Amino acid sequence: MKARHLLIAGRVQGVGYRDWMQREAGRLGLAGWVRNRPDGRVEAVIAGPEPAVEALLTLVRRGPRLARVDAVEETFWEEEVAPGFARL
Repeated sequence: MKARHLLIAGRVQGVGYRDWMQREAGRLGLAGWVRNRPDGRVEAVIAGPEPAVEALLTLVRRGPRLARVDAVEETFWEEEVAPGFARL
């Protein structure tokens, strides 16, 4: 199980993006975390079964109703990911 590191750009802060992502990741049984970055992007690490990771990636590219996602940078994450999904 490989984890993914995401940097999400657009109107993703102040629109409930982190809460929404935490709920969706939990619903899909994924582990990881999500947080706001000072540069206006949202950063996340997600890990779990590949079909669930791909499902969340599809959702992340759209975002919640009030968000506007302009770009998602995705790389593999080599560090251990704690169980559960946290909003930092």
